[in-house]
Amino acid sequence: MDRRSFLKTSAVGGAAAATTTLAAPAYAAGHRTLTMVTSWGRGLAGVFDAAQRVADSINAMSDGSLTIEIKAAGELVGAFEVFDAVTAGQADMYHAADYYFGGQHPGYFYYTSVPFGMTAQELANWYYHGDGMALHDELGQIFGLKSFLAGNTGAQAGGWFRNEISGPEDFNGLKFRMPGMGGEVLGKMGASVQNLPGAEVYQALASGALDGTEWIGPWADEKAGFQEITKIYYTAGMHEPGAGLSLATNRDVFDSLTPAQQKIIEIAAGECHQWNLAQFLNNNGAALQRLQSGGVKVLEFPDTVWDAMGAAAAETKDQYNGDEIYDKIRTSYEASMSASSGWLTKSEGAYRAQRDRITG
Repeated sequence: MDRRSFLKTSAVGGAAAATTTLAAPAYAAGHRTLTMVTSWGRGLAGVFDAAQRVADSINAMSDGSLTIEIKAAGELVGAFEVFDAVTAGQADMYHAADYYFGGQHPGYFYYTSVPFGMTAQELANWYYHGDGMALHDELGQIFGLKSFLAGNTGAQAGGWFRNEISGPEDFNGLKFRMPGMGGEVLGKMGASVQNLPGAEVYQALASGALDGTEWIGPWADEKAGFQEITKIYYTAGMHEPGAGLSLATNRDVFDSLTPAQQKIIEIAAGECHQWNLAQFLNNNGAALQRLQSGGVKVLEFPDTVWDAMGAAAAETKDQYNGDEIYDKIRTSYEASMSASSGWLTKSEGAYRAQRDRITG
């Protein structure tokens, strides 16, 4: 599918052409303003911070030749409309979690997270020293995008529930918010899965429209206020063990930039990937202690639930087999994960187990 050719000949493509035409005078004058749309409500802890970090870095490093103007979710387009807005040329770039766009292509799931997938470190290994970045680019070419990882939440929590989960059967009929392949897994276990933008989750949980939700982890969840509604919190989840965030630029816009400006966008995205991961991990421990002090009950799913999730996850990933790029991404991803995990488990994993045993 040559989406770029399609867009150029469609009505929406007219908007893309107009955007390029309007941008030319500012570019010729040595300065260009690019509009970044995001999937995040303004100020949403961690995720909007990542978008702001990328924008600020590009602005500073370009020495005035580029200015990134951020539009939070709903200010120009909706949270889940940013992909189409950028491919159509209505905006120049987006910052989002790419698994929101698995409906456009299931390969995008792997650039946020898949159930029982990579940790943040394993994702970085694959992306920067394996085939991950090249395959992200190959996938983006279908849709006229140039994409980079630009943030990471680390391991996400299993979520907030009104009632404790004692077995897989407790997911049957449960109204639960979870995007991506993780949501498909819960759907196979009988849950009624909803995919809501982050800014809408609190109200849905408070009103009873949801029986439970995952969001990110203790710090972002505390900021969202879910502990005001329920006190049952499962801290380990199968769905996002190291969730990446992405920055994607309209490819025609990206190709029109100077090589230096293109490299600035790439470097700003890569720096944000590490900065954002450290931000979440730095804040999660203290936030978890505050939540527990406030009466939140921290739990882990029983093994029967993990086993059911594992079976449903394998079925979910297999259902997309047969698409050439999906198969390439999945094969590369799983090979890299296997190669990385062996050493990480025997080194860091073993060390941390002993450290925790000795230091308490």
